Amino acid sequence: MVQFINDFLKKSNKLGFLFVSVIGTLLHFTFAWSGQTPVIGLFSAVNESTWEHMKLLFFPMLIFIIIEYKKYGTSSRDLLAARTLGLFCGLAFIPVSFYTYTGIIGKSFTVLDIAIFFVSVFLTFYISTKLLQKPLRVTSLSAVILLCVLTALFFLFTFNPPHIQLFLDPVTFRYGI
Repeated sequence: MVQFINDFLKKSNKLGFLFVSVIGTLLHFTFAWSGQTPVIGLFSAVNESTWEHMKLLFFPMLIFIIIEYKKYGTSSRDLLAARTLGLFCGLAFIPVSFYTYTGIIGKSFTVLDIAIFFVSVFLTFYISTKLLQKPLRVTSLSAVILLCVLTALFFLFTFNPPHIQLFLDPVTFRYGI
């Protein structure tokens, strides 16, 4: 059973990393490609704020978690919780690393911003895999609640973001759509 889980995770992590990276990259452009359709903006970046870039990890990973859980959820009772906690860590990495490096250097660089995204995807899978190696105290219900709350916040803050730095578009100096 342990070997099956290890083999499953290696395959699933590679597929997941590729899926989240490609879909997340595309979501950077889909709002503009759609002619700024508000429904598309719920799931994709509507501006260049750090918050909107967190969507690029969140929504593809949410889709991956749902697909993976439907297919393999019975193999591990902690799969949903581990993936959700990994996602939470990956999401946290984005603003922490962005504001740390821009605070030190004094400006942002596109290549570093892109690297942060790919590292956050990697961390999401890495941390969730490590969490699966021991029993978790987080229930699947708690994971579902956290995913629902995060989804609601991404939706809400697309149209009505707080006026703080995390939500400020550094290009237009506007918030949200």
